[in-house]
Amino acid sequence: MKKVSEIIWGLIGLAAVAVSCYLLWGELKTLSWSSIEAAFAAIPLHHFLLAGLSTLVAYAALAWYDRIALLHLGVRHISWLFVSLCSFTTYALSHNIGASVFSGALVRYRAYTSKGLSAAQVAVLVALCSFTFGLGTLLLGGFVLVYDPGLLARLNNLLPAALTNPATARLVGAALLGFVALYVIGSVLRFRPLTIRNFKVEYPRPGIMARQLIAAPLELLGAAGIIYFALPDSLNPGFIPVLGIFLASFSVALASHAPGGLGVFELVFFTAMQLQTDAEKAPVLAAVLIFRLFYLLLPFAVAIVVVLLFERSRLSQALTKGADPAPPEPPLVAPGLDNHVIEKRLEKKAV
Repeated sequence: MKKVSEIIWGLIGLAAVAVSCYLLWGELKTLSWSSIEAAFAAIPLHHFLLAGLSTLVAYAALAWYDRIALLHLGVRHISWLFVSLCSFTTYALSHNIGASVFSGALVRYRAYTSKGLSAAQVAVLVALCSFTFGLGTLLLGGFVLVYDPGLLARLNNLLPAALTNPATARLVGAALLGFVALYVIGSVLRFRPLTIRNFKVEYPRPGIMARQLIAAPLELLGAAGIIYFALPDSLNPGFIPVLGIFLASFSVALASHAPGGLGVFELVFFTAMQLQTDAEKAPVLAAVLIFRLFYLLLPFAVAIVVVLLFERSRLSQALTKGADPAPPEPPLVAPGLDNHVIEKRLEKKAV
């Protein structure tokens, strides 16, 4: 049954890619390659560097997700370097291939069981990392909607009018912040686990909860910063609007189960930016492509190399352990003795 559901979600994701790419093509088909190249060339070098720094911040925060989960499990013997490589590889693969197709659980299971963790511990780690990401999305999403409830009006063509109303948007934002506040209170006061159908939320220790509330927003701020720094000043609405548009685009892309959110992310982002002319579309397309390059494609290429090296190391260890070398045969001639001396000694023992 699980395999059937995975196939269905996979087909839904591919359908989302096809539909989104078709709609996106309708938006961008009038653009020329020369205009896109000019948009790339117009981005200052220091903005590229700031976008790269934002990428490092995002992936460092993702590594912190794993570290927080390990602290929750009471595991402290795994080095930061190993945790960072494992986290980087997990997210680089799942972001591009799609969490429904290639779950981060597989990479983490292979990596952390080699360090002595059980399957149950890895399952808790994966769940806590996922929840940390969701917590950050709720926290920042709630803040953005309360701070600037008019942002959802940018998605009039994609959302019902009831949701794009500023008053409704502010209420939604307050509800999101209320959920985060309930989680904080539950952790501080040590509430019993919160059960929602088959989903159970175990309140962590306050120290773990506080780390979650820092790490998760930091990752999302870093990811949004890539696009923010790549946008030209003339089209940049400010960091808070870019953050809100990014959160909406990224959330819809994840919910669509489209591999890498391909087409879905771009469609929502372009719609929310409310672009009118090709002169406006080309720089925004360049910024989105830089986001895909820095946050998705380059990490994906590095992650493949890391996985190959890790699996090669594991295979080498398995072969070394499996080999059972035969004991060395005794020498025919003892060191320091001639053959005739050995023969005389053997004759005396025989007598």
